[in-house]
Amino acid sequence: MSENPDKPNINEAGKSKSDDSEQDLEDAVEGSDAALQKAIKSGSPRTQRVQRPHSSPPRFVTVEELLETAKGVTNMALAHEIVVNGDFRIKPVELPEDSLEKRVKEIVHKAFWDCLSVQLSEDPPTYDHAIKLVGEIKETLLSFLLPGHTRLRNQITEVLDLDLIKQEAENGALDISKLAEFIIGMMGTLCAPARDEEVRKLQDIKEIVPLFRAIFSVLDLMKVDMANFAVTSIRPHLMQQSVEYERKKFQQLLEKQPNSLDFVTQWLEEAADDLMNQKYKNALPAGGGAAGSGDGPMPNPVAVQNYAYLKLLKWDHLQRPFPETVLMDQARFQELQLQLEQLTILGAVLLVTFSMAAPGISSQADFAEKLKMIVKILLTDTHLPSFHLKDALTTIGEKVCLEVSSCLALCGLTPFTTEKEAVLKGQIQAVASPDDPIRRIMDSRILIFLESYLASGHQKPLPTVPGGLGPVQKELEEVAIKFVRLVNYNKMVFSPYYDAILRTRADSHAPCSPPQLSAGGVLQVAEPRMKEAKLRITIFILNCVVL
Repeated sequence: MSENPDKPNINEAGKSKSDDSEQDLEDAVEGSDAALQKAIKSGSPRTQRVQRPHSSPPRFVTVEELLETAKGVTNMALAHEIVVNGDFRIKPVELPEDSLEKRVKEIVHKAFWDCLSVQLSEDPPTYDHAIKLVGEIKETLLSFLLPGHTRLRNQITEVLDLDLIKQEAENGALDISKLAEFIIGMMGTLCAPARDEEVRKLQDIKEIVPLFRAIFSVLDLMKVDMANFAVTSIRPHLMQQSVEYERKKFQQLLEKQPNSLDFVTQWLEEAADDLMNQKYKNALPAGGGAAGSGDGPMPNPVAVQNYAYLKLLKWDHLQRPFPETVLMDQARFQELQLQLEQLTILGAVLLVTFSMAAPGISSQADFAEKLKMIVKILLTDTHLPSFHLKDALTTIGEKVCLEVSSCLALCGLTPFTTEKEAVLKGQIQAVASPDDPIRRIMDSRILIFLESYLASGHQKPLPTVPGGLGPVQKELEEVAIKFVRLVNYNKMVFSPYYDAILRTRADSHAPCSPPQLSAGGVLQVAEPRMKEAKLRITIFILNCVVL
């Protein structure tokens, strides 16, 4: 990841470091695809897309084209999630309690295990199903082995020899319990330490059918562990080539869906207009861009991009489509947006409280931390639809006044009068309005801090926190680090497209068509006539696979 996000090598934009390593990366991502489909499809909110005027008649798209495009986007989203999310883990599939799928699964499984029980209870026993299960267990155990596990491979192959087992069953010499004992022992050897307890419990099961059923249940957990181990193993490889890989996959999507940058173009043009016209200078920091009217010089492309990223922290996700190049991180931007809203309210409440209390109170670190923790707890459910900020701030006002009065009494200071308590509660409740002056000041200063950190190139130490944000400095710096890492990675992948859009705009001073990378890796401007059918399909696919 040595690539400069602000000065990308455009001629190298679509190329991998080596064909062999790229193929390994492709295989690794596609190998994990099946196990992660549900995780990819279930984690994102559905945004309401607006329809854009179409300039050409719709064209039918074949199912093959749709599936191929979906597979490419899914692989790109999966690789992105593995790289960006250090805590990414595959979890066992848990079906809803009353779902049809779960009921059908339970019925089929019960029928299978009942059939096995009937076969084993015959005189003489029939081992057809049992031998098939042993074969499946054998293949599963072998799949857990690494290339260097020669001794274990030979041991499994020798003991679980299906031909020999069939002969023993035909001659009445098969000892299923002995095979189960070997299988449990091998599972204990190969399982992760977290599964030792589950494997140990298998030894207490004496009946064959429940034992086999429990064995398969533990093997499923071990498969998940192995998949997570594979993800951990390929993450360093993905980190090395993720920029080129994601850009290549997006370019392939762009070639099939030429209007896959429509919303990005609108997003960047809007940011450039805002900087040139200074429309939102009181709401968002204007970065290092040039000030002036719309007829003035174009702002610095880097400043435009930084400003555009800040606008994502004020995005209306229900009414506006999210730009395509950041769509895979929409959930992360929403989370950052929520955290910043909570910090804005928290900072405003603390600022109002400390400004009205005695000077000695705000300097007491223990009290300030305790008060901050109380307010944070009462704002925990901000993301829930049932949360009402006004009600929460009413409760916060009551609690803050009690804590301040208690602290004043302990310090021997003059207690709050009834009138002063009423004023403090009123100011805290006023924070519920986005137009509240204190809240607007906190919001503006937070965004100024984020803009400064973004413009600094993620260099340490962090920029100085603006006045009034001291009580929430720790939380703000944590959010800033997450935000800047997300932005810098997105820049490294997509800055050639951003630069081309802004360069075309600067040359023409008119809305421009989305750029494309040609087969040779050179950026070109797409055809002005876009296909409405392709636009709808692209939006649908990206919504389905975003993480």
